Amino acid sequence: MLLRQVIGNVFRRLRRERGITLRELAEQAQVSVPYLSEIERGRKEPSSEILAAICRALDLELSDLLAEVQFDLATAVRSTLPVRLQTASIRVADSSPQRINSAPNAHASAQTFALVA
Repeated sequence: MLLRQVIGNVFRRLRRERGITLRELAEQAQVSVPYLSEIERGRKEPSSEILAAICRALDLELSDLLAEVQFDLATAVRSTLPVRLQTASIRVADSSPQRINSAPNAHASAQTFALVA
């Protein structure tokens, strides 16, 4: 995911949360509606001046924008990281059966396994 896409997603989300139309935000930030739309869709990478103007129009500090972007970017990266297991180096070791108490006076027997690398 590109930084400009995350920035655009954050701007769109914040604008909608505030109940502001694209046209209203564009007027307040003094940018064109098509350009703001391109920014929100992550197709244009805005300059620092444009970022500052949009932040002012949203009554948002630049540091708050960057915190939102950081959170969204970190979340996106974590959700797309591949999980790699070296299956050749994993063996399944059978553990002894254990009792699991799910409710008072209710006993169920379950077999547990441990993955051993």
